[in-house]
Amino acid sequence: MLYVEILGPAPARYDTAAVPLSPQRARVLEHLQGSAAAVTVESLATRLVQHPNTARKHLEGLVARGLATRSPAPILGRGRPGWQYTAALGQAEPDPRVRDYAGLAGALAAHISRTSSDPGADALAAGDTWGRSLVTDPSARSPTHARRQVVGLLARLGFDPSGDARGAKVRLRRCPLLDVARAQPDIVCPLHLGLVRGALAELGGDPQRAHLRPFAEPGACLLHLNDPIA
Repeated sequence: MLYVEILGPAPARYDTAAVPLSPQRARVLEHLQGSAAAVTVESLATRLVQHPNTARKHLEGLVARGLATRSPAPILGRGRPGWQYTAALGQAEPDPRVRDYAGLAGALAAHISRTSSDPGADALAAGDTWGRSLVTDPSARSPTHARRQVVGLLARLGFDPSGDARGAKVRLRRCPLLDVARAQPDIVCPLHLGLVRGALAELGGDPQRAHLRPFAEPGACLLHLNDPIA
């Protein structure tokens, strides 16, 4: 079975305080979360350049912790059937700020979906208002400082951003609303872009330079905070 990589960020992180993992086992979990299909011991061992026994040990360890599930793999030819593994769903987000944001944003997205004749525009506007309200200190020393402040806000909300020194190009490696975003990208993604633009405007930056490329690459959405104005 091939390891299939999917575009876009990972879901909300597992609780590292309640379930501490070694770097090697955390890496196995990250690969499970990034796979569009269940993986076998052999495919994961090949992917991570590990001995199959090592890969099996980490996979079974994740199952024992409730962070992964296993099921019988399809039988191909003769021999005993093996196991295939997937990341467990519904892992609790340990940070209450992220849980609160995910709950409110999910409810807002559902409301817009039910009631709006232009969901994308309404989501963008709602996100803008929300983003402005999240800025506690609107003073920014420069456009670069404003962008860095926005990146810090996204980190607190659970997006796990990784950007350059100027904060101009940012990889959003996690999404608090990943399941909803995959089902309704026309609502959730504009909501997040609006949040960024609203916060950037409140900090004295230029919101029109902010653009979001949802599910742009394996492991991340791409956020550009200093694009030229068309």
